[in-house]
This record gives sequence, C-alpha cells and structure tokens, in this order.
Amino acid sequence: MTTDTDLGLPARRAALDILSASLARRAGLDEALNRPAFGALPPRDRGFAMALAMATLRRLGAVDRALDAKLAKAPPDAVRNILRIGVIQAFVLDTPAFAAVTTSVDLAASHSSTRAFKGLVNAVLRGLLREPPNLDEPESLAPGWLYARWSAAFGPQAAHDMAALIADEPATDLSARSAEGLEALAAELEAEALPGGTLRTARKGDVAAWPAYEAGSWWVQDASAAIPARLLDVKPGETALDMCAAPGGKTLQLAAAGATVTAIDRSAARLVRVSENLQRMGLGAEVTAAEAGDWADTREFDAVLLDAPCSATGTYRRHPDVLWAARPGDVAALAGVQARLLDSAARRTKVGGRLVYCVCSLEPEEGEGQVAGFLARHPGLSLSPVAPGEGGAPEASRLADGTLRLLPHQRPGGQDGFYVARFTRNA
Repeated sequence: MTTDTDLGLPARRAALDILSASLARRAGLDEALNRPAFGALPPRDRGFAMALAMATLRRLGAVDRALDAKLAKAPPDAVRNILRIGVIQAFVLDTPAFAAVTTSVDLAASHSSTRAFKGLVNAVLRGLLREPPNLDEPESLAPGWLYARWSAAFGPQAAHDMAALIADEPATDLSARSAEGLEALAAELEAEALPGGTLRTARKGDVAAWPAYEAGSWWVQDASAAIPARLLDVKPGETALDMCAAPGGKTLQLAAAGATVTAIDRSAARLVRVSENLQRMGLGAEVTAAEAGDWADTREFDAVLLDAPCSATGTYRRHPDVLWAARPGDVAALAGVQARLLDSAARRTKVGGRLVYCVCSLEPEEGEGQVAGFLARHPGLSLSPVAPGEGGAPEASRLADGTLRLLPHQRPGGQDGFYVARFTRNA
C-alpha cells in the first residue's frame, strides 16, 4: 500500500490510539473505532489510521523482535507504540523513509510523556533503515506461548503454516440469502464460490456500498463460521435455537433455511445488530436478551446451535488483536463456561433433535476437550459424525471421531480457526 506523505499526525495519533486500546484489553479495537475522535477524522485519515494499526497488529511480534535488538532497555509503552508504527510505515506501508522517521519523531515530541524519547525514536528507526528487519518470519508473528501450544497440538508444520497467515490481510467471505442465482451474485461481487456456497471476494471498502447489499442478498460471514449452521441441516418449519447469537450470521442462516428461529444473547446491545440484519435480509426471528446458561424458557428445539464464548484465537486473520489480548489462564476459565453452556444446550434439544457445538478457538481445551466430558454427563446424546466435505468443510479438517478441527491454513487463502461437533439426542 502506498500512502501520501501529507497524511499528518492526526491519522497517526488515531493509529496509536487503536493500537494501545487493542493491546490493553479485549474488545479494545472495537472500542477505539467507536470513539468520537476517530469518527470525526476525514475518511482518508480514518482509512490510513486503520490500515496502519492493523498492519502493526499483524506483525507485532516480528516488529518487537526487531526493536528489541536495537534497544538497550525497554522504553515506556507509549514510546514503543510510536516505534512500532514507524517500523510498519517504513517497511510495510511503503511510506517514504524520511516521512516514517520524521512523523514518528514528531509524535514523540508532541506529548510530554514521550518528548524525552524523541532522540531514541530517531536513532532506532534510522538504525533499522540501515539494517532492514525480516517482518515475515512466521514463528515471530504469534505470541510465543500460543505458537508453542499450536505446535504441540497440531504439529510444527501446521503451526508454521497457521502463523504465516497472520501477516496477510484476508479476503472477505459472504453468505448468500439463497442458493438461487448464486452464480450471478458471485459475478456481480467479483467473487469466487467456495465449497458449501460461501462467496469470497477481494473487494475492499464499505461493504454497505457493494452490489446487492441493500437488497438483502448476502451478509459478511467467514467460510468456517458458516459451516456449523449448515451441519444442523434445518428444514422449513423446524424450530431452531441460536444460543449465543450475536453478531447474527448463524441466526440469518437458520432463518434463511426456513426454520422458526429463537436467537438469544446476553448482550442486548449486540442483539440490535442481529435485529437490523434480519430486517435488511427480510428474515424473521424471535430475538431475546438472556443469559444462555440459565435462560428460564423451558422450550425444546429441533436444532440447537451453541457458538460458545471462547478465547477467539481462531479469528486472528481479521482480528489480530486477539492474539495479544489472550492470556494462558483464559483458556481454562473459558472451558468451564463452555461446559456449563453445553449442559444448557442439551436440556433444550428435543429427542431426535440435533445439537451443534462450536468455538472459534484454536485451543483443544475449548474444542476437542469438551466432547468426552459432555457425553459422560449426557448419555442420552451421541456424536453425529460429520461426513467428509459436509457443510463445505475441507476434508483435512475432519477428525477421526467425525468432529471438525478447522485450521486457518486448510483452505487456500485461509479461513477462521474453528472446532465443531454435532450431537443427536436419542433419549
């Protein structure tokens, strides 16, 4: 990407704000993007700030490794962030070297907390310009503890191939409201049709301005995220429950298939988006704000979908901040939440009904590790193996027990990491 040198400090300050918020807490990226100061920037500045922050997050590990080689001791976080975006401008966004250095020094000089470090910023960045770093080494792109976990769980080659995708900006995946006219829709969106019916497009920019958006012909949904609802294979007139529904892609799939859908989520604010998307698509569902684990409703459903809260490490292609917000202790804590929600899902599945459990996590404790305990607690349910290729899943993702471990590198161009298991209630 080529940037104009006249994009000044406000855009770069916004990038710093996005970066610092993303690294400070979960959902920090979304929070920063919704701040009035960011929204008040001209569109061109907003676009540059977002591109700069996201490129930094995608190569954060490699950038820090390069910086640490030049720093005698760790600087304050605010200074490190200025250095980080300076490196990304110079070596990734093709900002002219003088502009990458000068604007970074100016950023340091513009605030009392960093002013004393402007000489350091200048020296470090100029030193890296003389000895350009390698910012694409896969092993340096992921946090070390996560890379080690992936290598142990899936093998060194898989860990390498998964991490290599971190630096890449992904294409956009779309789910169509109907299979009818899919070929024409794909042509209109300049998209490739993937197995299962997902459309993948290299288009950029505001999706609301893309063809057929206002007509309600499609919604944004990663290829992996579309598979769990397909595996429920709901028929018109069946009842379906989406237990953790926001942001709503799976609710839309179930409703588009003709099911009578109930969508619940603990966040009333996030359900607003679900309702808006249903309205745009011309689809209907009962939308209720409730805690899925102790929802008082006693109804049973033909199809139950539990996309449980998780560490979300599988979403790093579009949300690289999750890699740096995750902590080792999160996995064990979330595994307990998932088990409780699975028990709730089992109670709501009719005899003869189907239950699909999924998480957008790459951590086995949140996926494979849930199955044996769940079946022991609920002998009336059994695994319903997924057939090879079913739902559009790559065959490499199918495990021996018929569950799915969708890894990001298993599809050309990448996909989100997911674990998916399907159960049937027999009694």
